[in-house]
Amino acid sequence: MSSAQDQPPREVRAGAQEASRPQESAGMQESARASVPRPAPHYEGRPAHAAEPSPAQKGVTFAAAVLLMVAGVFNFFEGLAAVIRGSFFVVLPNYAYNISVTGWGWFHLILGVVAFLTGCYLFVDSPIARVVGVIIASVSAIVNFLYIPYYPVWSVVLIAIDAVVIWALASPRRGWN
Repeated sequence: MSSAQDQPPREVRAGAQEASRPQESAGMQESARASVPRPAPHYEGRPAHAAEPSPAQKGVTFAAAVLLMVAGVFNFFEGLAAVIRGSFFVVLPNYAYNISVTGWGWFHLILGVVAFLTGCYLFVDSPIARVVGVIIASVSAIVNFLYIPYYPVWSVVLIAIDAVVIWALASPRRGWN
């Protein structure tokens, strides 16, 4: 309900002027007396439901943040193992991407730290963190796909976690009421 409906109608003085006016202007006077309702306090040119995400949307973003942090920690320790002891990983011959295990390790270390920090920033639930989270999870999935010959099962697990994070962060935020 608007505040215009809460106000009492204005009194119109009946005088000689109204009696002399034609019938057409009487309708105009009626519309001039009606007040225009003021917009609601939360109105800023967007629907009210877009102002605050629903609890389900917050829960999905929270789950994505936790999963991105877990994937970051996994990437970090995988990179740490490759840097400290590269002989742990079995390197297949004739692989298309000829990068040393230590090089992959540094890449996983850096990616793990960035993914963990992005996951921490997702708790704020800002749109920028969501975009950066999708980008970091995509890069992590691609890196782990290229890393499959070195550590196949672990890479597939991280690809699955990254896919869930991408889905959770890229899902639409409207209509979950």
